[in-house]
Amino acid sequence: MIEVAVSAGANPTEDREIVRAALKSMFPESEPAYEEISEFSGIFSFKGDIHSLVNIHYMIRQEQIIDTARTQLYKGMSKNERSTSFIISKQVATVGRLNFPAQEEPLGSIEISIMADSPEELLRFFDWLTPPTENGIANFELDITSV
Repeated sequence: MIEVAVSAGANPTEDREIVRAALKSMFPESEPAYEEISEFSGIFSFKGDIHSLVNIHYMIRQEQIIDTARTQLYKGMSKNERSTSFIISKQVATVGRLNFPAQEEPLGSIEISIMADSPEELLRFFDWLTPPTENGIANFELDITSV
């Protein structure tokens, strides 16, 4: 079973509702909870399953960044090959676009962690979210139910 954990910090200089809206633009079915860290900052987070990533799946294709996204999945893979983590741009998400920044952004990024029951399941997930490509075109598309 694929488990998804998403979080994004809200800094004192940021409007909390804009941070919430950025998360909702990437994960429209989510209901992020807010945990106050101090009077002026906190963290939005939620947990879900593979269905939490359906919009990300769509956006990766819309933005034509399958290869970039696949690279990020492999780059963030744990040593036991049962989880991966990556970041997406919080600032770019505020305008409904998907971007993988090269490093953590000054105001923080949206952090995504994916956990699987086995290495095989994680690789199957990779193939669903970011299938191998040839000249930028997916070699195949897996149905979400096959993951």
